Amino acid sequence: MIYFIGAGPGAPDLITVRGAEILKHAGTVVYAGSLVNPAILRYAPKSCKVYDSSRMTLGEVLEKLTSGHRRGDVTVRLHTGDPSLYGAIREQLDGLRQLKIDYEIVPGVSSFAAAAAAIGAEYTLPGVSQTLIISRMEGRTSVPAKERVELLAAHRASMALFLSAGMLGSLCEALIAGGYGGDTKSAVVYKASWPEQKILRGVLSDIAGKAALEGIKNTALLLVGDFLGDEYELSKLYDKSFSHTFREAK
Repeated sequence: MIYFIGAGPGAPDLITVRGAEILKHAGTVVYAGSLVNPAILRYAPKSCKVYDSSRMTLGEVLEKLTSGHRRGDVTVRLHTGDPSLYGAIREQLDGLRQLKIDYEIVPGVSSFAAAAAAIGAEYTLPGVSQTLIISRMEGRTSVPAKERVELLAAHRASMALFLSAGMLGSLCEALIAGGYGGDTKSAVVYKASWPEQKILRGVLSDIAGKAALEGIKNTALLLVGDFLGDEYELSKLYDKSFSHTFREAK
């Protein structure tokens, strides 16, 4: 069995209990060294073989995983955040399927959740937005034409934008061109939950400049939307005049 584990957003204690328990028994770990906090590797035994995948190709990653599996090791592929978001795991899983090697995915806490926690925000405020769009700016790798930032911005939903910190100026321009006002509240959260975490607040027209002054070019999320404002409706969930399965209206 090969385990794909979400390491969480950065803080070592934000890995799940299940993920940490598996790591404690690992004999081989291949981790995303450019993103995963190395402090998380402390959960693994000292005898564990540890490989940094940041300079590896897909074939090399699979070779390390399959070698560990054939030795009989508890073998772990350690991804940042949750593996289902920008983890490039599908190609790895397909490779293991072809080799008829079993795997299990252990979900993790994504940085979009850690970023919201860091700024004390709720993406789905009643009367403001009930939709969160998770996306990224087109860069060296493309995005489908129908998912261009300008088109997504037309919904004016809450947005969490990954992998775009080095293009914040262009990203903010695209969001404004798509439908957000330049005065839309925004935040940049750098390395959410890490010791060096930084939070910058502003509006779309100035947040890129603030990030530039701080030298933020990577490992940061841009959060955009009216959920960052102060106006919203109270939830019906706790409204005494609203009945639901567990409570009658009063």
